[in-house]
Amino acid sequence: MQDGSLRAYPLSGGDVSVGALKDYWYLNVHDNDNGHIRGIRLSHDDRCLITYGGDGNIFTFDLWSKEELPKELKVIIPPPRSGLEKEKGTEDIRDPDAYTIEEYKQKKECERKMKEAEEKKNKKREELSALRQDFVFLLQKNQELPKHMQLHREEFEMDCRIFEELDRQRLQRIQLVQKELAWKNEKQLIGLQKLQTQFQDSLEFTLTVHAIQSNHQISTYSLLTVSEKYVQDKKHKDREWAVLKEKWATLKETEQAEEEIPRKTGPNEAEMLETPEVRKPTTRYIESRHEKIRRLVEKYDALKAKIMKRRAEWHELYKSKPRDNYENSKDAEEIKEARENIGCYRLKTATNYTLTEDDHISTEKKMMQLAILEDLIHEMKVNMNKEIVSLRDLKVSTIDEIKCLVKEVKSIQASLDVSEHLRIPLIPQLQPDEVPEKIVEYNSDVLLKFKEEQEAEAKLKEPLEGCPSSRAFRHVFLQTPPVEEDHPMAQAGGASAVVTEEQTAFEMEKAEPTEMELEILKREKIKNLYLQETLIKKIKTLVINFDAELHLLRHKKLKMDVQMKSAGLRCLTCCEELLILKKLEIHEDLLEEQICALINEQEDIQSKLKSYVAQMEDSKCEIAMLQEREKALYASFKASLGENNEFADFLANILKKEVENVEEELGREADEENENEEEDDEKPDLQTDEENCGSEDVVLDDSICPEGCSEDLFLNTIQLRQQRIGIEKALAEEKKVAADLKKEYDTLAIKAKEIETSLDTKNRELEAFQWEKLHRLNELYVAVPLRLHQVQCLVDGEMPRDFSQTLVFTNQSLQYLQKRIVDQRNEKIMQREIHKKAKEQHKELLQDKKEMEKEIKRLEERCNHLMMEKFGRLVDFEAVQVHSVNIPMEQMKVRIMEKEYEHFMELKEWEERIVVLQHQLTELTRENTSKLHQLNRFCQEKHQLETELESLMAGQGRFEGTRSADIKETARLESRLVRVTCEVAFLKEQIDL
Repeated sequence: MQDGSLRAYPLSGGDVSVGALKDYWYLNVHDNDNGHIRGIRLSHDDRCLITYGGDGNIFTFDLWSKEELPKELKVIIPPPRSGLEKEKGTEDIRDPDAYTIEEYKQKKECERKMKEAEEKKNKKREELSALRQDFVFLLQKNQELPKHMQLHREEFEMDCRIFEELDRQRLQRIQLVQKELAWKNEKQLIGLQKLQTQFQDSLEFTLTVHAIQSNHQISTYSLLTVSEKYVQDKKHKDREWAVLKEKWATLKETEQAEEEIPRKTGPNEAEMLETPEVRKPTTRYIESRHEKIRRLVEKYDALKAKIMKRRAEWHELYKSKPRDNYENSKDAEEIKEARENIGCYRLKTATNYTLTEDDHISTEKKMMQLAILEDLIHEMKVNMNKEIVSLRDLKVSTIDEIKCLVKEVKSIQASLDVSEHLRIPLIPQLQPDEVPEKIVEYNSDVLLKFKEEQEAEAKLKEPLEGCPSSRAFRHVFLQTPPVEEDHPMAQAGGASAVVTEEQTAFEMEKAEPTEMELEILKREKIKNLYLQETLIKKIKTLVINFDAELHLLRHKKLKMDVQMKSAGLRCLTCCEELLILKKLEIHEDLLEEQICALINEQEDIQSKLKSYVAQMEDSKCEIAMLQEREKALYASFKASLGENNEFADFLANILKKEVENVEEELGREADEENENEEEDDEKPDLQTDEENCGSEDVVLDDSICPEGCSEDLFLNTIQLRQQRIGIEKALAEEKKVAADLKKEYDTLAIKAKEIETSLDTKNRELEAFQWEKLHRLNELYVAVPLRLHQVQCLVDGEMPRDFSQTLVFTNQSLQYLQKRIVDQRNEKIMQREIHKKAKEQHKELLQDKKEMEKEIKRLEERCNHLMMEKFGRLVDFEAVQVHSVNIPMEQMKVRIMEKEYEHFMELKEWEERIVVLQHQLTELTRENTSKLHQLNRFCQEKHQLETELESLMAGQGRFEGTRSADIKETARLESRLVRVTCEVAFLKEQIDL
């Protein structure tokens, strides 16, 4: 069925008709919407009916026959109800949150299981409660027993591993809870860190350290914590500066290493360093030839190295020779740098005061100065705060030490009489302002109390004037921490209690002491009095030393306060200067942008000018090349004519046809362009002759070769004319291009001059603006704290009322200026002496140079004269020395001799081996011959013995009784025969081998 219902029809016999299907059982077992029945099957024994539907459920029904059906379980089919048409149909459940039948069943099953589990838990809890009561009863009963009969607590433990397992399980549960709460814990921790970073870490606590015996005190500076971004930027800049320093140091080290590197070893030294090969055994003659070649090679290498060294020295010498107009670049750069950065020592208010590049003040420079100044102030204050904190730590350690000493003094006074007690100094205490960080400290107790108060406030919900939780929270924060067991005061209290207990016990057991005990007590008393006095003095010394340290640091801080005030005034001045620079920054940026634009334009024009110059040079080279080609063409034509050629004029006219017109056009173009080109003075003789005879009109047809003229010469002339016309056209084009380039170059040169003039004007404007800016900055009033003994500008022994015409110098600056004046005078005198010595040395060097040139010229002439007398010509001695011996040929000769000697030795060895083998062959032949003779003899003896044996065997029938002697003889002969047979076989084997 589609609605998940099941119908069963009762059928009787084989009656299957429509009327028999009126009665049926209807059972809705599957889901109405999604539980349509997919299949119905019977079991293998037809006892069960199985249905499965689309809702995933499977239902099983038992099938009973009429005999098996119990009477009480028989189903009575109810009659159909009447009035169903009037009844209202059941509405479907449309609530999406409503349970389905399956979900409802599952929920009921889950509730049932939970209920059973709770019942089991309660049952177990009751059992555990009963066991606990029994255990407590046993413990009480054990306590009631006498002490010697009581059982120890460990004896009640049945197995100690149970508690270990419980501890392990508890630890696992704790770890599990920690893992579950890890994310929440981390979230709360991050929130706390953010709050601390925003409110607590942005401020540093103001710490005040008090003296112990006086009212002096010293406080730290109130500072804001430096932001992380500022710290990172500073670290980045410091890292860049360190990298630059490291690179500079590495560059210096590399230069020094290059200067200290020795010259490379020559080829001869490299050969000497190589491991020599093992020489073959040679004769004395070959060794001598080897030695001779080695000496020649060494001599050749040494000579070559000497020549190369001399050439390199001459090359370096000529390379290092300065020009006549030489100027040391380093000195020129230093002079230029000194002129640019020497500065002006006039007053800044003077009209003729000049500014250097370093004196130019910009907003960035001023902001950098201000940042550096604030950084230095912050650094000095931080260092002072660290010293004050270390002083506070010293006070804490001093108090701890005093507490220990007081404890020892009290323990000593416990054994002394009250009248002998000295007054113990009071233990110093830390003031609340000495430990300000405790204000923000908290513990679990404080947090729990705060939570309780918050909950109480939420319950009351009444507006209060002041929050009690915050007051309690502040009260708990400000209260002193509880005294721990390890605290010195607690230990001192415990020690005093122990001492009093010991004293009371001693008084209870008091007895009459002996003389020895009295002496010991007396000594102990003296020792205790000395220790008491020493410890009290030590306490006072600690207090005095701490106060002295505080006084010294306080004096240092007072001096630093003066410096900080001066630095603060300097910061104010820098801020005022920065405001002025900010106002003037717009005009300065405008001028700098204009100057940058002019510089860029100037650079572009300079690059274009360089390219035009290069193109003009190329054009000149091309024109010169074309002119050379034209000269070569005329020369080839003249060479092709030969001497006394009757058609020379005719062929010259053919070659020169239209040449005059082209030259006239080029001349007109040159006049129009105002260009003076250099004309080549060297003209072919043929051209001049043809010009001289140009007035002669020869009426000849240049298209037909005349009679008697060589046709090849005529055609060659025509080809040369075509080449000449092409060359002249290319030359005219190149000259035109060169003229255009010259025009553009002149135009750009004029424009470059204009830009340079405007750039100079803008630079002067910027210089004037810088001077005006400096004048505006000089108008600011600067506060300079001075003492009366520092004022040396006195008028009639009194201080003037107007200080406008005075200058303020620090003592260090004034001393430096005075010292610099003396140094400048001394340097001036020293430079004059150096210049004078240099002039004298220059004169001496010029004189030596002239003398050396004369000497060199004389020696060259003498050398040439001697070579002409001896050789008849000039000879290159270096080439002669280098090529005096053919070293490869000598080496090949030696190798041939070595090979010959090796072959001779090898033949000798083979001959000796042949002689030895011949002797061995002779010996073997002789030995084999002797063995053959022996074999022959043995064969004859064998034959004889066999004959005797046969004769003896034949006569054996006649003699029945053989004597013992014959038997022995027969056995001997048989054994001899066997031995001989073996020897014969052995000899045969040797002969075969």
